[in-house]
Amino acid sequence: MRQFKIVVEKHPDGYVSYPLGLKGVVVGQGDTYEEALSNIKSAIHFHIETFGNEAMDIEPRIIEAFVAEAGVEA
Repeated sequence: MRQFKIVVEKHPDGYVSYPLGLKGVVVGQGDTYEEALSNIKSAIHFHIETFGNEAMDIEPRIIEAFVAEAGVEA
């Protein structure tokens, strides 16, 4: 079993989740955090089943992920 780092974002109308370190676009969503996490796990499984282990061949592997906030003048 391979472990993935998952980003879960809270929006006004629900939650959106996506994995780090996977080739392609894979997104899950839900009304709750748990639902979004469950949906992304299912989406990852389907993505790997469809595209094979090559979808996981991202090097270097992500060791840690951080969320930062920064002001940018526009």
